[in-house]
Amino acid sequence: MNPPDDVDLIVAAWQRERPDLDVAPLQVLSRVSRLAKRLDLARAGAFAGLGLEIWEFDVLAALRRTGAPYRLSPGALVEATLVTSGTMTNRVDRLLARELVTRRPSPTDRRGVLVELTPAGVRAVDGAMEALLTRERAVLAGLSEADRRALTGFLRELQAGLDAPE
Repeated sequence: MNPPDDVDLIVAAWQRERPDLDVAPLQVLSRVSRLAKRLDLARAGAFAGLGLEIWEFDVLAALRRTGAPYRLSPGALVEATLVTSGTMTNRVDRLLARELVTRRPSPTDRRGVLVELTPAGVRAVDGAMEALLTRERAVLAGLSEADRRALTGFLRELQAGLDAPE
């Protein structure tokens, strides 16, 4: 058995202070939350050497995953990155200034625009993806392949529950 971690200490404190509450969900979800924060730090570290922020990678990766010519509407980018349209406008403007993306007129909508990766954007996101995978392989190195598959399944189920309409 593993020694107690910070979540065990938090749960024990809540059990002591509020014995009337079932704090069992904290055992899982506080770990997921803390793990997400630590993974964000690891991602930031992977991208820092390449001069990218996490949000920049998120936008560039959404474009790169679409396949050539690597373009999406701003609305599709909003959906892919889970930010507001105002935030996306700001992000696209900042990526434009760095010449990692460009805006193109939509061929199907005279009023619409598409955001497209530039060759520099493709190089940046490809390098960042390689660095990210190296970092994430190291994070998962302590788990067996069977444990990774099981964890993937559990997390998929948890996410499906959160994504389900209320």
